[in-house]
Amino acid sequence: MKFTLSWLKRHLDTQASVDEIAETLTDLGLEVEGIEDRAARLRDFTIGKVVSAEKHPDADRLKVCQVETDEGVQQIICGAPNAREGITVVIAKPGVYVPGIDTTIGVGKIRGIESFGMMASERELELSEEHDGIIELPSGAVGQRFTDWLAENDPAKVDPVIEIAITPNRPDALGVRGIARDLAARGLGVLKPLETPKIDAGFDCPVDVTIDDDTRDGCPVFALRLIRGVRNGPSPEWLQDQLRAIGLRPISFLVDVTNWFTYDLNRPLHVFDADIVKGDLRVHRAAGGETITALDDKDYTLPAGAMVISDDTGVESIAGIMGGAHSGVTGATVNVLVESAYWEPVQIALTGRALKINSDARYRFERGVDPAFTPEGLDFATRMILDNAGGEASEMVVAGAVPDVDRAYKLDTARIESLVGMSIPGDEQRASLTALGFRLDGDMAHVPSWRPDVQGEADLVEEVARIASLTRLEGRPMMRAPGILRPVLTVAQQRERMARRTAASLGYNECVTYSFIDQASAALFGGGSDATRLDNPISSDMSHMRPALLPGLLQAAARNQARGIADTALFELGTAFHGGAPGEQHQMISGLLIGHTGPKSVHGDRRPVDVFDAKADAEAVLSAIGAPARAQILRGTAEWWHPGRSGRICLGPKKTLAVFGEIHPKVLRAMDVKGPAVGFTIWPGEVPMPKAGGTARAPLVLSDLQAVERDFAFVVDAQVEVQALVNAAQGADKALISDVRVFDEFVGGSLGEGRKSLALTVRLQPTDATLTDKEIEAVSAKIVEKVAKATGGELRG
Repeated sequence: MKFTLSWLKRHLDTQASVDEIAETLTDLGLEVEGIEDRAARLRDFTIGKVVSAEKHPDADRLKVCQVETDEGVQQIICGAPNAREGITVVIAKPGVYVPGIDTTIGVGKIRGIESFGMMASERELELSEEHDGIIELPSGAVGQRFTDWLAENDPAKVDPVIEIAITPNRPDALGVRGIARDLAARGLGVLKPLETPKIDAGFDCPVDVTIDDDTRDGCPVFALRLIRGVRNGPSPEWLQDQLRAIGLRPISFLVDVTNWFTYDLNRPLHVFDADIVKGDLRVHRAAGGETITALDDKDYTLPAGAMVISDDTGVESIAGIMGGAHSGVTGATVNVLVESAYWEPVQIALTGRALKINSDARYRFERGVDPAFTPEGLDFATRMILDNAGGEASEMVVAGAVPDVDRAYKLDTARIESLVGMSIPGDEQRASLTALGFRLDGDMAHVPSWRPDVQGEADLVEEVARIASLTRLEGRPMMRAPGILRPVLTVAQQRERMARRTAASLGYNECVTYSFIDQASAALFGGGSDATRLDNPISSDMSHMRPALLPGLLQAAARNQARGIADTALFELGTAFHGGAPGEQHQMISGLLIGHTGPKSVHGDRRPVDVFDAKADAEAVLSAIGAPARAQILRGTAEWWHPGRSGRICLGPKKTLAVFGEIHPKVLRAMDVKGPAVGFTIWPGEVPMPKAGGTARAPLVLSDLQAVERDFAFVVDAQVEVQALVNAAQGADKALISDVRVFDEFVGGSLGEGRKSLALTVRLQPTDATLTDKEIEAVSAKIVEKVAKATGGELRG
């Protein structure tokens, strides 16, 4: 749906800017899809004055004009018949793009004489179809922008065009007045009154209308009036400007009237040449197979049941969709029949789809126009025709009756709180509905005939909330219903549940093993002392409290392997003990992977499990229980882990969240487990507690500032670990440095024996302001200093 600002102001008294109107429309549910600045394409055109106009020496129809511009007097060759001395014209200088001819003006020679620009016609500027001569302005200063002159003297030609998206439930917004009504209800202006004009009929209409009984469900009312003695010439300039602005081509006044009311009041109309229509008009259903040449000059074969309008000679119009070319008005029309009818939406949609015709009339009728406005719409069109084309109008002929669509629903002003969650005073609710055209009778709200979408009390609440603006809606926690208990799980219990779910989703099977193990197995994992020995063990294999969960998992894996199951993935969540006194215990989550990643495959994607499988799974479980995303990987694991294939996930040297790696071969031999075997252990109690409670996720924080990357190459001893460099560089500025990656390693060569070069990429992500060169250099110097202090490395030259 398109309309111009001046068109809107025909119905709305407002001083609001285009931006304010666009923002309000979107907030009201009429989303603005675009705003066309029609002055933009004419911004480079200026006003000039013809000082002299002499005949071209080598061309009879050309004139050599000297034109005063803001850059002095310029010579312009012009072929327009009205080019003459003394007129004020519109100038396109060299380099200016002319939209009407799709050309950028340059300096050129015409029959041997140079021309420095162009004097434009209205068609060349896409202002109208006039091209018989150049534009002559009645006023204007030399050098003034043409768009400024238009804004002062003819604003309709440069009016901004607003395009909105119409949802199927808002057919009233397919008319400019419906849009103005919404804006007025919001308080962005005052809706101007619209009084039905009084038509002084001079005679009875000689053409009668009948509606067949089987068609009354599709056409309950049909109004017709004859106007004789009209002059069907070009439309007034304002009417042509408005139609052209929204993309419609002006045809003739009578046709333009029907198009204009379709957009202005959402009232599609049709006009017949009365001298061509024979006899009376009949609204009926097609038998099927009839043909008609429509106004788009295409032939259509009508399906059975389609509603049509016929005279004594045959079908003259496809009802509610498109008229026929045979009885269409022309420039020679002097007597016109004007039709205004209401057509049932579903039947119009079915016929339109069957014939594949898309027209403005069909678009509106199948969504629902105002049935009560049918006779009044005919009066409005009649008044415009009489005022502009002359003539004499007959009495109105009405077949059928306006359908009764009156309905009322109770307005419960307290219900908006429960349905929408907004608190709006009752008086404000009633005022909003009244401004939208609802008639209030006590607590009953009568729905206006142009709002077929309002079908219940909840719709009344929606209208009130829409006018009040849903941006005022504040988030509130839902009230807890009676009988629903509050959450009783602690953070630790919630983490246990999430850890179990995550490990299971990774393909692990949960084990529940005894808390007692034999002394030899306990000793392999740092236990087996007298402090954890049981005074009265169940058996010799359960003599000590377990110091870790891995012994139980390894024993379960050994039993599985003894039964032919080589590839296993097991996890357990439970308690381990480092002493016999109360409190000398700790909760942990351990996982164990043994064998290969999957069964044998023709694709060759099967491989033995490795330390990186355990690392990835440990990080996944940590993430699920709320561990910080940033963590360090450090060495220094216990003796039951492989010293070169294991690591600790830490928040600092003294804050270990988890350990992962390959199980030491001596442990596997002692427990009769065939490798490879990797695993992980997580201490949930070491994961920091959340700072604030709540069920919602933390908001995603993104920066709209450009990130900066800098590369560094450090020369260090061959024994220095890569992670030491990464941790040192990351610690140079934890807020600014978002990522550190290693992208190159060079060993030996010119560096010498026992030396290597490691290259890092450091990404700096600002959040407040774009980094300056000085700030980047300062961070870079700090990175070099930190790495040198932590590893003894030096920047490679």
